[in-house]
Amino acid sequence: QVRLVESGGGSVQPGGSLSLSCEVSGSAPGFNFNKDLMGWFRQRPGKEREGVAAVSGANTYYADSVKDRFTISQDNAKNTLSLQMDRLILEDTAMYYCAAAIRGGGSWYLPRNYNTWGQGTQVTVTV
Repeated sequence: QVRLVESGGGSVQPGGSLSLSCEVSGSAPGFNFNKDLMGWFRQRPGKEREGVAAVSGANTYYADSVKDRFTISQDNAKNTLSLQMDRLILEDTAMYYCAAAIRGGGSWYLPRNYNTWGQGTQVTVTV
């Protein structure tokens, strides 16, 4: 079984930065951290979960709202997925989740295409 554990959330002022990490442990048939679709999602109060960024092999994907501000990366040696968030704005406040599409695929921004989730980490941007 693959387990995802997020860390790095917190409170920051607008314009600030935070770095989220997702530690990936365990195993599952067909799971390849280096190649499978791995993503970051967020859920704001009263809103549906939305895709923020994803990576699959050498390909990266970003929501328009975070493009040029957030950077997704993965350390294959450490089995860690990261999300560097810069120039944060109030609207970035949300619970952030790490997700894996084990032996799955499809549109990177759709939560239904992911079958393994972390417990989430809170990011709060406040003046």
